[in-house]
Amino acid sequence: MSEALFGICGKDFVIIAADCHAAFSICRLKDDVDKIHKVENMLFAASGPNADTSNFIEFISKNIRLHALRTGLTMTTKAAANFTRNELAHALRSNPFQADLLIAGCDKDGPSLYFMDYLASCEKVNKAAHGYGAYFALGLMDRYYKADMTLEEGKDIIAKCIKEMETRFLIHMSKFKVKVITKEGIQEVTL
Repeated sequence: MSEALFGICGKDFVIIAADCHAAFSICRLKDDVDKIHKVENMLFAASGPNADTSNFIEFISKNIRLHALRTGLTMTTKAAANFTRNELAHALRSNPFQADLLIAGCDKDGPSLYFMDYLASCEKVNKAAHGYGAYFALGLMDRYYKADMTLEEGKDIIAKCIKEMETRFLIHMSKFKVKVITKEGIQEVTL
């Protein structure tokens, strides 16, 4: 509910930011949760109830790893997003996961970012946001995004989104974790 995930796809990178807070009902439980998970050579950012997001990400991670062991091939970001969407859609009919996802990767075709909600709708996008943070961030992303932006410009947009959350959102979200994926790998950055 009171969560925020932000993602931007640049010319040679994808940057994802997520708040670090865990809450239950009206109580804040933790301020150091990492909601951005490394799955093989991709990043999966998940928001929603902690039980659903933890279980679903672990399920997806183990099945993508199993696929790699069985076939000897690594999944592309597009294949992983489609597999994840299919599993979320199947679960929706029986035991739904309330997990909103941003899936990022950098393959031979370049960087890609996928937006997926708990109803299993999936779309490849250049910029995305989940949670209440989307109300504040999407306008900033529309205004400052450009297709050939550099990593520094992407970091600046994410910093603007976080600053807007700190300024305008009712609930105090002081801590965000930011990760970048490029062809060289995954790294955590500070803004």
